[in-house]
Amino acid sequence: MTTFERYLTVWVGLCILAGIGLGHLFPGLFQVIGAAEVAKVNLPVATLIWLMIVPMLLRIDFAALGQVAQHWRGIGVTLFVNWAVKPFSMAALGWLFIGYLFRPYLPADQIDSYIAGLIILAAAPCTAMVFVWSNLTRGEPHFTLSQVALNDTIMVFAFAPIVGLLLGLSAITVPWDTLLLSVVLYILVPVILAQAVRRGLLARGGEAALLRLLDRLQPLSLLALLATLVLLFGFQGEQILAQPLVIALLAVPILIQVYFNAGLAYLLNRLSGEQHCVAGPSALIGASNFFELAVAAAISLFGFRSGAALATVVGVLIEVPVMLTVVWLVNRSKGWYEGHPVERPAHRTAGPS
Repeated sequence: MTTFERYLTVWVGLCILAGIGLGHLFPGLFQVIGAAEVAKVNLPVATLIWLMIVPMLLRIDFAALGQVAQHWRGIGVTLFVNWAVKPFSMAALGWLFIGYLFRPYLPADQIDSYIAGLIILAAAPCTAMVFVWSNLTRGEPHFTLSQVALNDTIMVFAFAPIVGLLLGLSAITVPWDTLLLSVVLYILVPVILAQAVRRGLLARGGEAALLRLLDRLQPLSLLALLATLVLLFGFQGEQILAQPLVIALLAVPILIQVYFNAGLAYLLNRLSGEQHCVAGPSALIGASNFFELAVAAAISLFGFRSGAALATVVGVLIEVPVMLTVVWLVNRSKGWYEGHPVERPAHRTAGPS
């Protein structure tokens, strides 16, 4: 992980402040940017989101799907947590905390939108940053690659139905045309484009050419994310200044969801007899989110000024420090996972004087 990536939360915080300040000083500029739309798609933001997503998808080798059977227990656990537990547990936490416990402290007209943002955030498993987390836990790289490739394949088909179902259960009107357009724009087309570029580079220059391009694009991807946050908070600034507790309250269900799903995946892998080098990345994939896609979908569905967009941004804000704590817990508990007794310092027995 580069220094820039390690301090992503700091840069996100600075972008929040910059966005709020710029939105207050230049409201006309942000209105012009917000109006640059075609078929409900904001062109400046769509460009930034593509710069975020495509470099990350370049890392995925869909040929790794052939290795899925090698770690079938870890694959099964992660799929269960990612697609059968995480979106639904986040919806339940959103209904409990945002819809009930925190309702008196939040803007009444944004409650449903906040819950929608949390659901969107949980419906897309993480793609690129998982490779960082897996490396930090000495995870099995082939498992990580095959799991991410499988998740991305499923996401093309499952993201819209799951989001639509849970938004419907939340009594939120589902703009299906916009949701399907988001899947095409921010999943299907980037996947096809990234794989075409990847194969072309590998054919011409091999792995070295691909790595050189990824090294150049990675900073661009993060800068595009930060620029998107400046725009988001330029529109959200007045609301946040009026109610600064909003971000802290939105973080509560996200934090619970991360630790719950990571712990569940870790425990299920242990019960199934899977190796620790697979259980670690499985827990991390089960807990983390593809926040770039979530931000894009929330903006497309509900707009810049929506609570949904803000909720997904909170996911970006806490992603790095929270996932690093999960990495620490996975590494720290390796002895317990493998059934090794905790080593205790030997005590001297007093000999005869």
